[in-house]
Amino acid sequence: MSDQISKQVDRDVAVYTIRWSALRKAEKYDIIKTVPSMSGIFELYFQDEKKKLNLFLFSKVWYGGLKHQLRKFTDVELEKDEKRRYILDHFDCYYRYALTNSYNDMCDILYFFSRTYLPGSPAPAHSGRYADIIVHEVSKDKLVTI
Repeated sequence: MSDQISKQVDRDVAVYTIRWSALRKAEKYDIIKTVPSMSGIFELYFQDEKKKLNLFLFSKVWYGGLKHQLRKFTDVELEKDEKRRYILDHFDCYYRYALTNSYNDMCDILYFFSRTYLPGSPAPAHSGRYADIIVHEVSKDKLVTI
């Protein structure tokens, strides 16, 4: 499977386009069957009582691959963070991912997400290659049910 993240650079501005996988319910056997053991980024959501999806975790994966990390972060018995453990135990959770083989690109995208989703919080380091980073997201509209 090829990269699902592309980049265009204009002078010192990087514009990334992320082509997300379909949103899938976080169930361990489905993750084992469908998620590749490759590097990339992922997002985790929980569905609240009003059926709204709420982002609660995004991360990059370099070593170990997406399959391993998604399994780890979606298993209530393996999760060490109390807030995330509560979410996993009480709500339906969903994930999506995008593959890429560029660690520096993942750093730039996570930096952008941190600034966008968590303004005022310390952002992870970006690659330092660009003065500005822009991210466009292409999402598959439907939820994949299994």
